[in-house]
Amino acid sequence: MPDPEIIEQDGGMLVTLFKNKYSADQLRKLGLNERQVKAVLYAVENKSITNSQYQQVCNTSERTALRDLEELVAKGVFVKTGLKRGTIYKLDAG
Repeated sequence: MPDPEIIEQDGGMLVTLFKNKYSADQLRKLGLNERQVKAVLYAVENKSITNSQYQQVCNTSERTALRDLEELVAKGVFVKTGLKRGTIYKLDAG
């Protein structure tokens, strides 16, 4: 689960628990761009994404797709498996 949102309000505390850590709003809070949000939502539905699928879904170049995917791995959203053209990006279960 994503971290709860805790707000001090009117002398008390308001705690919001989020059910889905892969909602568009939660992904934007991680600092993801719109292409990355779109790709993560695609991976949620399809269990994974490849560089060529990213290019199709986001209408972008191979280089931009690779850069965005590597950033998603660095942020802990995706786990990278395989090498070169066989690389698959899956959602991090942790």
